[in-house]
Amino acid sequence: MAMNNVILSCAITGAGDTTEKSPHVPVTPKEIADSAIKAAKAGATIAHIHVRDPQTGKLSHDVNLFKEVVERIRESDTDVIINITAGGGGDWIPGDADPTAGGEGTDMQTPEERHEPVGLLLPEICTLDCGSVNFGDQLYVSPADWLRKQAALIKASGVKPELECFDTGHVRFANQLVKEGLIEGDPLFQFCLGIPWGADADAETLSYMRSRIPENANWAAFGIGRMQMEMVAQSVLQGGNVRVGLEDNLYLKKGVLATNEQLVDKAAGIVQSLGKDVMSPADAREYLNLRNPN
Repeated sequence: MAMNNVILSCAITGAGDTTEKSPHVPVTPKEIADSAIKAAKAGATIAHIHVRDPQTGKLSHDVNLFKEVVERIRESDTDVIINITAGGGGDWIPGDADPTAGGEGTDMQTPEERHEPVGLLLPEICTLDCGSVNFGDQLYVSPADWLRKQAALIKASGVKPELECFDTGHVRFANQLVKEGLIEGDPLFQFCLGIPWGADADAETLSYMRSRIPENANWAAFGIGRMQMEMVAQSVLQGGNVRVGLEDNLYLKKGVLATNEQLVDKAAGIVQSLGKDVMSPADAREYLNLRNPN
């Protein structure tokens, strides 16, 4: 769907091993919430939330950590749409001795477990990763039947799913979920580009993926690493929304580590230089027909 202004998401911390690469990656619930609030004040429409173990900085699925982050954001005087990850544990690494068993680093959750923080906290948006993919040197596992079950749980909760597509086949399956009635209203797609070994982060790939979604769909795209800002520009030029943040990229420019608010500010400048403005959370709620967060 074409629109005049652009929704700008900030992916605050992610789940990757980035905390030792940059001191700006937030770890504790307070740090994650504070960074989300700063990103919102810099112009972010949406804050995309993962949580980390406060002691190790590694990925966590602890519902209580999600609860603290969400409560801190909601209790602040800064408005931002909250988007919680529902990707959960999907990392599969075949064991060396027995490739049929998960080796060191494997982290799997059922659809019900992946949905737990969403069902408890009822954010306005949550992610739904629409397929399995070779994610670097590991496999992210999200089978079709699991996704149908998870989509049904999200639908029952009234939360808006953001359909995460890391490759072109994911777009096909997301469309199938829409066809089966598991996605209500105008679907919301996110094209996740440049991750080895998913879809490339380039204009041609983006153009193809957006050409395959329903006419009533809304969409955004992001690129990782050095492609982050280039994909901001490409998304705006092709009529979509944008995402930046330390989940996807640690640098403001070569050799200069960024904060989330700096990335948001830079992306907002690109949006405005291309003749658009960043949409406010209030306007985006109405535009996307989101549930009332209160």
